[in-house]
Parts: sequence; structure tokens; C-alpha cells
Amino acid sequence: MNKTILIIDDDDIFAQTLKRSFIRRGYEAWTANNISEAAEFFKQKPDFAVIDLKIDDESGLNALSLLIQRSPDTKALILTGYSSISTAVKAIKLGAQNYLCKPANTDEILKVLTDAETTQESVTIEEKPISVDRLEWEHIQRVLNEHEGNISATARALNMHRRTLQRKLQKRPVNR
Repeated sequence: MNKTILIIDDDDIFAQTLKRSFIRRGYEAWTANNISEAAEFFKQKPDFAVIDLKIDDESGLNALSLLIQRSPDTKALILTGYSSISTAVKAIKLGAQNYLCKPANTDEILKVLTDAETTQESVTIEEKPISVDRLEWEHIQRVLNEHEGNISATARALNMHRRTLQRKLQKRPVNR
């Protein structure tokens, strides 16, 4: 019987890509785009779960908590585009096996999940110092997303001149 994996992510393209990749590796994979959809799969007690930290306006930590209540043997991994040590610690305390930053490929995800399965113990968070530039970029991305891509509103929220923000955005592509 194939191992089962549930992918909870509101980015349908990413979720479907992961699903196909897991299927090619011999897993039975399911996707859910929100927590209520995912709750239907919790009843089937998947072996593994990959949960995005931000699912539309909901927190992936809520999905993790619900999953662990209904299927305590499921090995879960939190994926996020915004790294934060405090959120990673919270995810581990709630029962996640680990926490990876996007972009993470299928092999990285499987390594974390299968290592957790074979060792049967909590995985410690690998602390890689995050550069100030990376933190600034992630903060700009969050505020830009909150203002739906409006540069002027984002610049005001960041207390930054609009032109300065535009220069920073030109250095890297915008993730939305």
C-alpha cells in the first residue's frame, strides 16, 4: 500500500505540481486549498502532510493543530514564503516535524518527512542566520501584498519614499 500525503496550500499550481511529483515517487497524494477542504482528508489519516503557513486568510498553524488532533500519527511539515524563528518554534510545538522555507523541492520535503518517520523524534530547527536584507525584503513583500501591490500605499505604510521602494523592488522580482 502506498504512503499517503496531503498537501494543503492555496496556491493551486504549486499544490498540483507537488502532487504530481509525489505521485511519480509512488505516493498517493491529495490536495486541499483551504482548511475546511483539508479537514475532509484528516479522516483518512494521511501518513504525511505538507501545510502552507498562510492559506488564504487562515493560518496553516490552525490546520496543523486540527490535523494533529484528528490524526496524531501524521508527520507534518510547514512550508512558508516568510521565514520566522518564532513561527517555526510554534509550529514544532504544535506537532510539525519541521519547517521549510519556499521554494522547497519535493526531494527536500520528502527527506524531512521520511527522516522524521525513521527517527521518530522531533527534528530540531536548523538555524541559519537570516540576513538583514532578506528580512527587509520579506517585510516589504508582506506589506506590498497587504496593499494589493499598490506601491504608493506600501511606501506610506513602510514610512519610505515611493522612489526608494521602487528601487528596492527593481533589485528583485515581486512574489505575489
